[in-house]
Parts: sequence; structure tokens; C-alpha cells
Amino acid sequence: ATEKERLAVTLRSIGDGVITSDVYGKVVLVNKVAEALTGWLQEEAVGQPFIEVFKTINENNRSPCFNPVEKVLATGAIVGLANHTILIARDGTERSIADSAAPIRDRESRTIGVVLVFRDVTEEEKREKERSKIKKLESIGVLAGGIAHDFNNILAAILGNISLAMQFVVEEKTHQLLEQAESAALRATDLTQQLLTFSKGGEPVRKVAAITEIIKESSQFILRGSNVRCDYQFAEDLWPVEVDSGQISQVIQNIIINADHAMPEGGVIEVRGENVIPGKTERLPSEYTGPCVKVTIRDQGIGIAKNLVDKIFDPYFTTKSKGSGLGLAITHSIIKKHHGSIWVESEQGVGTTFSILLPATEGSTVIEQRESTPPLESKGGQRILVMDDEEMVRNIFQQMLSYLGYEVCLAKDGAEAISLYEQAMVADEKIDAIILDLTIPGGMGGREAAVCLLALDGQARLIASSGYSNDPIMANPKEHGFVGAITKPYQLKTLHDTLAAVLAKH
Repeated sequence: ATEKERLAVTLRSIGDGVITSDVYGKVVLVNKVAEALTGWLQEEAVGQPFIEVFKTINENNRSPCFNPVEKVLATGAIVGLANHTILIARDGTERSIADSAAPIRDRESRTIGVVLVFRDVTEEEKREKERSKIKKLESIGVLAGGIAHDFNNILAAILGNISLAMQFVVEEKTHQLLEQAESAALRATDLTQQLLTFSKGGEPVRKVAAITEIIKESSQFILRGSNVRCDYQFAEDLWPVEVDSGQISQVIQNIIINADHAMPEGGVIEVRGENVIPGKTERLPSEYTGPCVKVTIRDQGIGIAKNLVDKIFDPYFTTKSKGSGLGLAITHSIIKKHHGSIWVESEQGVGTTFSILLPATEGSTVIEQRESTPPLESKGGQRILVMDDEEMVRNIFQQMLSYLGYEVCLAKDGAEAISLYEQAMVADEKIDAIILDLTIPGGMGGREAAVCLLALDGQARLIASSGYSNDPIMANPKEHGFVGAITKPYQLKTLHDTLAAVLAKH
């Protein structure tokens, strides 16, 4: 009796769930962990059929799993449940579990019962799925980044030529046609920016911002003309966040578009914003130790099937006939790059809720920066050195800068740019600014060239130029020795404003 009592105490104290049964498949013991996971108390479960207390289904097809007790009693061997096993608790809660069942034998090795040991692996599986998702996105990022780089170089030539041509055209109809071509090229630019979101080059350019305004503007833009509207509820003291406003706007737009499509008959999207503190206002993942801002977007749409919820952030997965399957994958990638989290809960016929968690910048204030844009005017006498590996990009640079009144020197890689700058220094011919392409396949890129140029002349004014980069120079150029940055492709006005701002400050 003492031995049995000691065994019962031990089983009830261990960290895994334990259920034992007799040879008739009736429950004999349920330990504390098993009580919590199944919803059955020891006194309620004793004498019940094992399958009544321990209900499991296959996660993929929702069919009932085999009874491990029956299998152990039939074979006398240790039995493990298959992967993707879900335990359904008494209150309907579902958890992913890992378990094994083994025979209980007496001194004569006769089977006198079965012991089942199991544990909740729901969080482990979520983390594994998240890691798998990130790997998929990284793989696509390598491809997307390369495509975006090449595409942006082509767009730089197209957009630059259109922008320049518009300066010479007087006839109104021709000007309108050029404006339409420019608009189409800018839409193509938006596409490359979405591709860059997958790549390491799409680093967010973060500034302290009030996320309330970003959410409202993005939502209203998408729902213009729709029979769906948003109901906003934001905490009055909602903390600022340090974000790339353009990228977060893209996140909100992607989620609102899906909500709008899920409610063809119209409805209301509930948008909430609140401050959360780990351990105080809400339980958060362990990596969040500081204050956060939580945004929830809930629709009243058709919902998502349970077996599809975990796939919606996968690249190219879509339930829409016309969807690309990239919107939510891009959304996931953007939030991760902001060191945040995003998850979804959905019930068919009820609706879908997206939750976003972003680190707050408590105590920071939002600074509105409105820079005055200098008028488009020609300069005289100032010399600009341009380094780019693409001849068509160098050519359009030369034409645009010449139109703006600058003298232009051209280099195809970093080594040639350094040589030209050295020659100019020897000849005492000042170069006022250097535009460096960051990515030069097979040659010295802008980052390496910048180090050498600054070693030659600590006052050299360097401007980073890129359509794609493996590092975040475009997000924080000054941290890498540059005084400014210009993203390919660019219009004549963008080039003018960037140079005017850089040359005016130095």
C-alpha cells in the first residue's frame, strides 16, 4: 500500500501529463498536469472509459486518432502517437500534444494496465512553424532582391528619360502621354518595393510616429467607395512607435483589403489600439520585455478554415481566385523586420482577427518634419561624380545632371571612382558630391568605395544610390559615412532635391 501511495504521489507530481488505466480501458489515475490539459479532475475521471477522458484527433483531417490504451493492451508494446495529434479538452480547447503509452506490468511481467505520458507542444510547434516560415521568406528574399535590383536599374533609365523628356515638351497632349507613362513606371516601382520587402535590402527606414494616423489614412484609402467601414478605438495615450510609415501603411492596407473582400455584403471592421506591458496588462511572448503597442483588426467576414489559418502567411498561398498570395507574406516580413509579431485568429461564419504587436518608444515624441522643397533650378559650376555599373543608368544620370546645370564625371565601379577623385584632387578640380551605387556585381561597390574616398578626403560628400542592397545603408546612410541617399528609380525632381539638400548643408 505504501509503495502504491508513493507511486501515486510521484505520478501526480511530475511535469508531464499522466493517465493510467486498467486492463479494461478504465481510467485509474489522472495527475495534476493531465487534469489541466484534459479538463477532467481525478475524482471525475476514475472509472470513465479512457477514450472519454483522452479525446484526440488528427490535426490535418480532423479524424479521431486510435486509442493508445487498446493498442498497448493488444500488442504489449510501447506505442507513440503520430505527429499532428490534437487533444480536445472537456471545454473544447484544442492543444497539440506529443505522447507515448506503455504497459504496466506486475512482478510476473503480466500486463495489469497502461500508463500514458503526454505533454503540450502547442507553443513549440508554433515556434517551429514560425522558423519554417521565416526560412521560406528568406529564400524568396534572395530571388526577389536580385530581380528588384535588375528591374530597378531598367526603371531608372525609363523613369529618368520620361522625367527629362517632360522638361522639353510643350505640346499638351504629348505631355499628358508622358505623365501617364511616368505614372505606370511609378506603379512598377511600387512592385519592386514589395519585392524588396522580402529581401535583406528592404530594411525599414524607421522614424518615431503616431501609428493611429498611419492606420486611419491607410484604411480610409483602401475603403474609399466600399460598403465596408472602420470603427476605430485607440487608447488616448497610445505610445508612439518607431516604424517605417510606408511599410506599416502597406501592412494595414493588406489586412484591410482582405477584410473588405471577406465582407461582400458590407459590414464593420473593428480597429483597436492599446498599450500593453508584459506581465501586467497582457501575457506576451518571452522576447517582449518592454512596453508594446498592440493593434487588432477584426472583421465580420466569412472567416478562414482551421486547416488553412497556419498557412495564410506563406508566400503564394491564397484562397482568392485573383489573389497573388504575396500580400500577407509581405505583411509578415515587414512586421518581423520591425521586431514585432503578427498572428491571426479566425472562425468560419464569424470573422477574422489580426493582432499586431510592435515595440513602443515610450517617452518619445512624434516630430513632424516638413522640409521646404527648393524650386527646380539649374546649377552652375558644381561637379558631380556618378558611379554605377549599368551604362544606361550612367547615361541617364549624365543627361539629367547636365540638364540641371552640373558638370558630370562617370565611373563604372568603385575603383574607377576613387581614381577619378584622386586625379581631381591632384589637379585641384573640386568634386562637390559623389553618387555611389551600393551594389556592383563583381566589382567594388559603394560601401567599400566610401571607406577609401573618406580616407582620401574626410570632407567628401557621398550619396548612396541603390535599388537593392544587402545591408541597411539606405535606411541609415549617415552611420556609414554618407550624407544622403537616393533610391532607384528616381525622377528628375527627386535627384534635384537630394543634391540641393546635400550641397546646401555642406
